[in-house]
Amino acid sequence: MSQASPYVLVLYYSTHGTTKTLAYAIAQGIEEAGMTARIRTVPTVAPETTSSKPAIPDEGDLYCTMDDLKNCMGLALGSPTHFGNMTAPMKYFWDNTVTIWLAGNLQNKPACVFTTTGSMHGGQETTLLSMMFPLIHHGMMIVGLPYAEAALNRTERGGTPYGASHVSGALHDQTVSADERELAIAQGRRLAISSLALSQANWSR
Repeated sequence: MSQASPYVLVLYYSTHGTTKTLAYAIAQGIEEAGMTARIRTVPTVAPETTSSKPAIPDEGDLYCTMDDLKNCMGLALGSPTHFGNMTAPMKYFWDNTVTIWLAGNLQNKPACVFTTTGSMHGGQETTLLSMMFPLIHHGMMIVGLPYAEAALNRTERGGTPYGASHVSGALHDQTVSADERELAIAQGRRLAISSLALSQANWSR
């Protein structure tokens, strides 16, 4: 680790604020487990390529840098569901991580995924699975949610064994439910515990 203070990265993109809410709940779980959570987002992708976003956003969380990513001990990755897949801004970010992939900077580090949708059957699980693909290619270890979490059995909206999730409604006016929040916090705790354990492991190549 090149960073003086080890951290778990919570990387998200949010269009209506609910994915951001889940991100902060996951960060809470990370902190409760004794780790530092570093929260970052990614800039939007505009159809015009002649202009670019500033390196630092005017408000909200900072944009993720390649250093933020490669130096993390673990990663929580979140995106809204767009047609059963992660959003274009998040996909664009991962399409530009080839240098980190070549260096193997994320190998043997734990990662989890989370998402939000407007409807109950809006592709939550396909989005969660699709977000795992680049992480697997980077050599990361996927951490899901076990059914030992009571909220996973009783939730009537979001929450899957593949990762925390939220159903925001067609107008995106539904707040994160108690069960959805509980699962996000639990996922953060599990990720932090896994990060500590894997950081102490000796890997031979």
